[in-house]
Amino acid sequence: MNKTLLNTLLAATLLSGASLSMAQNAAPAAAPASAASATEGGRIANRQARQQDRIASGAASGQLNAKETQRLEQRQARIDKKQQKVMADGQVTPEERKKLKEAQRKTNHGISHQIEDKKSGQQ
Repeated sequence: MNKTLLNTLLAATLLSGASLSMAQNAAPAAAPASAASATEGGRIANRQARQQDRIASGAASGQLNAKETQRLEQRQARIDKKQQKVMADGQVTPEERKKLKEAQRKTNHGISHQIEDKKSGQQ
């Protein structure tokens, strides 16, 4: 099987598994204690979704290999778990928000770094 086809199949499998996993692991929606907490939770989820899309696109295009894709997917899953834990009480403290944003920032950097390595010919 050629590498591009293998990466495309891997990306499709990961996307379907990640979507299913996210749906299964989604905590029941609790009434947020404040509008700010609800907004912050939405921002975190939106960023997670954008990062997930970037990982899938990188895998499908061959810019990420299977090992890189798996590693980035695991990072995303850890952030999802942290978010669920933080949102369980319906309120996001400034410290919790800071930790989630830092984890997302690091993952975002990792995605960019892996994709840029392939573009510049480093592997």
